[in-house]
Amino acid sequence: MRTLIKDLKENELANISGMVYKVRDTKYMVFIMLKDRSSFIQVSVDKQNEELTKKALGVTNGSIVSFKGKMVLSEYVKNGGKEFLPEDLEILSLADAYPLDENALPDTRLDYRWLDLRNEKKEWIIPIQSAFVQYLREYLYKNDFIEIHTPKLIGTASESGSSVFEVKYFDTKAYLAQSPQFYKQMAIASGYERVFEIAPAFRAENSNTNRHCTEFTSIDLEFAYIDSYEDVMHMEEEMLKYAMKKVKDEYGDLIKERFGIELVVPKKAFPVIKLQDLYQELKKRYNYEIPERDIGDLNAETEKLAYQFAMEEYNSEFLFIVGYNKAKRPFYHMRDENDNPLGYDLLYRGMEITSGAQREHRYEKLLHNAKEKGLGEDVKFYTEFFKYGCPPHGGFAIGLERMTLLMLGLDHIREAEFIFRGPNRLHP
Repeated sequence: MRTLIKDLKENELANISGMVYKVRDTKYMVFIMLKDRSSFIQVSVDKQNEELTKKALGVTNGSIVSFKGKMVLSEYVKNGGKEFLPEDLEILSLADAYPLDENALPDTRLDYRWLDLRNEKKEWIIPIQSAFVQYLREYLYKNDFIEIHTPKLIGTASESGSSVFEVKYFDTKAYLAQSPQFYKQMAIASGYERVFEIAPAFRAENSNTNRHCTEFTSIDLEFAYIDSYEDVMHMEEEMLKYAMKKVKDEYGDLIKERFGIELVVPKKAFPVIKLQDLYQELKKRYNYEIPERDIGDLNAETEKLAYQFAMEEYNSEFLFIVGYNKAKRPFYHMRDENDNPLGYDLLYRGMEITSGAQREHRYEKLLHNAKEKGLGEDVKFYTEFFKYGCPPHGGFAIGLERMTLLMLGLDHIREAEFIFRGPNRLHP
């Protein structure tokens, strides 16, 4: 029976198995650093045992091996003073020499992604991301949400018909879903009141930036009987604080050591600013004026300066922005008496992570907004949800990879995905 490295007991016979990540040959000993999912340990082979030494010297980095022996404590061994003294060694899978080195180009690293993730720093990206998802789910289940699973093959392109992947579906066309937005609202109309989904989404945008990918994981939620879009903002804030605190408690020291960044869990409420007020602050403080084509929205430069402003003014890495123009918001956002959308964006460390809103749940108002945007039959299946009664509701979505990118201070979103998909990458 296999024993995990973290469960080894001193001087107790055990079998351990794992991946070799370093072999060191000295005059009297062969040292093999072995790791499994729980920890790592130094395996020390005495060269007086010639048969075992011959096996040990045949081991390569990346090989999968199994040792039988005992763990002992030694003041001369780093990494907790533990070493494993083997009686026997079995090579389960012998690895070839790695085709990667520390100077490998990004595309080469992506070609050999499974090897790149053996890096002592990168190996932690996906486990930390997994923990973040676990704690998001934990928070949502505690707050009476149910998890749903919506179709990723859809029959209508989108509200705009752009930025979608078209696929052949028997004798007709289908599209890969950009978002579960319409379906999670359908669930609200079904009477479920609080729903969420963590699942793939697809965007056919030819964007080669450090923040875009064509397939990503979207964290979507929707909940009913709200009084204002501020209820949605509060829900998102509390959810993020909860999950980030849990991640910090579990991985905070490791994140600081491996990624050189402090994971800061906000203690105060996220600051809120109107978009027009933000424009004025950026003009006054940094002499920055948003280009005419971007007025009414944010661009990458605005987001970076907004982060600088938020840190200077509020000492906050997060910033809610409200007061968007209806021209830049979807038709299904509810509007106030002045026809302004009741929604927001959330920035974190200088990058947008969320658009959220109170949704328009009144059938006639929704039809009016859709018509105003030039939409009709394309969204008829969606507007039908509201014809038979639907409670006031709102929600938001967060890109998991973008959140991971920012929490860990990574250089590119390709590092935050297990397998990256971009405009020029469909393999491995």
